[in-house]
Order: sequence, then structure tokens, then C-alpha cells
Amino acid sequence: MLKTQELTLNLGPHHPSTHGVFRCVLNLEGEYITKAVNHIGYLHRGLEKLAESRTYTQFIPYNGRLDYVAGMLNEWGYVMAVEKLLGITEEIPERAEYIRVIVGELQRLASHAIYFASMALDVAGATAWFYGFRDRDEILDVLEMVSGQRLMHNYMRIGGVAADLPDGFEEKVRALLDKLPACIEEYEGILIGNEIFKARTIGVAPVSKEMALDYGFTGPNLRASGVDYDLRRDEPYSVYDRFKFNVPVRQGGDTYDRVLIRIEEMKESVKIIEQALKDLPDGPIMAKVPKVIKPPVGEVYSRIENAKGHLGFHIVSDGSTKPYRTRIYSPCFVNVGIFPEMAKGLHLMDAVVALASLDIVLGEIDR
Repeated sequence: MLKTQELTLNLGPHHPSTHGVFRCVLNLEGEYITKAVNHIGYLHRGLEKLAESRTYTQFIPYNGRLDYVAGMLNEWGYVMAVEKLLGITEEIPERAEYIRVIVGELQRLASHAIYFASMALDVAGATAWFYGFRDRDEILDVLEMVSGQRLMHNYMRIGGVAADLPDGFEEKVRALLDKLPACIEEYEGILIGNEIFKARTIGVAPVSKEMALDYGFTGPNLRASGVDYDLRRDEPYSVYDRFKFNVPVRQGGDTYDRVLIRIEEMKESVKIIEQALKDLPDGPIMAKVPKVIKPPVGEVYSRIENAKGHLGFHIVSDGSTKPYRTRIYSPCFVNVGIFPEMAKGLHLMDAVVALASLDIVLGEIDR
């Protein structure tokens, strides 16, 4: 009679997406997972606490280190929370709000492009990786025009944005938007329709609607499991209520749907940017805010639809120039929590694909 022995294996930190700050201890029976336990390491060592020793303005650039492939969206979420604390949400100039939408959706496109590239590498090989990075690089060229940086932008400001759009920006964005639909079609052709990719993702690690809600999924992962909810439409902030766009929803909740939902969302981001450029008003880009920001005593919670889900900021003010307490609700931290449940019963090689499909960034998990 053949005897088997349970094997314990560390998934990570050797895996490219974990780079030392995450590993999952797997119990294996043969090559199938019977148990998985997450172990989260350290990367930034306390950004939330660091916020309490910086002024409200000084903490803006630190937010780019959270989800470091979606820096503009992180900054936007933070300054919105401070504006709510100051009670100036309605005073933000229209032009600044439109600019925020444009650069925010460009950042969402860049984030989804790198997700596509990473999934391609984890599943099928390196060729499709270059397609995603090709398009992300062009998007970062545009974001660099407004902020001077490709990754850590430090562009959002409490009350508006740091600088107006430079000459040639609108033309460059329109040229990019003309190219992107064809690029997204290439994604669908080289990966989404690939038989190997389908075999590796369809039916792998499905998350039901009930499980997604129980684990607190938000964003694309939630919508891939059949929950039709998007903050931009259902709890609109900034000027999102002025734009027409669809919220893609899938029903299977498997790895394939989690990839496809992001491809579909890229098409909608293109629509939003086109409308924002068309209606972009003239005017100031900053509200009249004091040079030294001292919100009244109180607390606030504010959230936005980040590329990976709901990114929330809870800030407590004691009336000084620095937050008394800052806590960040991280979609990546919430999403990785379901991985042990997803991994049960999976083949070892499928576990890597399932983890990648959650679209986690470790900088946001360890805050």
C-alpha cells in the first residue's frame, strides 16, 4: 500500500510578487494544498504612525508608497479625507476635480496594465508581460508631464492639485486614448482568448458572492463575484456623477473573471477620461486654504474607489497641525485574507495563479 506524508512548504518570499514581506505556509498532500496560513512581513514599518509625526501636507507623498503602482489614487484618497475634515469639500475648484479624475483614471489604467502583465507572467510566460508594460510606460509618460515623477507623484494637494496641466498634455492624452482600445484588444487576443490561459484560470479558486461579502472584498474582486457596486457610481465623489460609464460585473468569481473584469474596466476608464477632457473647465486649481492646516477637533472617514478596491482613511484631529490618529483601510490587506480559503484543495501551481489574481501590493498590506 502506498503511503503518503504531509509536506509543509513555504510559498514565498522567493515568489516575485512577495519580495520578502509575505509568505504563505502550505500543507501539501502530494501536490494538493490541504491548509494555508498567511504570514505578513514588514516593508514600510508603520506609515500610519508616521503620519502622526508629520503635518497634514507633509504626509501626502508618503501615500504613494502604499499601493506603489497607483500612487495618484492613494494621494487623492488622503487629501479628500483631510478636505472633509476641514469642511472644504464643496470649495474644491471644478478644474481641479476634473484634473483629479483624469490623472486618477490614467493611474487606474496603469495599475490594471501591470496586473495584466503580471498575470500573464504567472500563468503563460513572458511574451504578454511586455504588452502590459508597453502601455503602462506610455501612461506614466503622461503622468510624468504633470507631476515630474513616474511612480511617487506627490501631485495632489489639500484643496486641489500642485500644478495646472502643462502645454501639450491634453493632446498627448487624446493620442494615448486613441491607441488604448486597440491595445486592450491585443490583451484579449494574446491572453484572454488563449487556450492555455483559460485552462489555467477558468474554474480556479472561485469566490462566491456570499464569501466575497463575508471576507470584505471590494473593487474589481467583488464585482468579479457578481456584486454590482462601485463607489464612483453608487456613492459618487468628486465629479464622477457627471460622467456616463458602465460598471462591469462578472458572475463566476473565479480567476478568469478576476482578470477579465479588469480588462473591461480599462475600457470604461478610457470613456471617463474622454468625457473629462471634453468638459474640462477653465479656472483655478486650488481652493483658498491656509498655509498652515489645522483642522478643528473631530474625526472623519473618507474612501475612494482605488484600482484594487475601497481605499479608506480614518483621521482623528486634536486641533493641531498633525493628525492625532491616522488609520488606513487597505483593500490589499483585506483581499489577501481570503487566500488561505481559496488555496484549500488547489494544485500547487494553481495557488500561485490564484494569489496573483487578487492583485495585491505588499506596500499597502504592511502600512
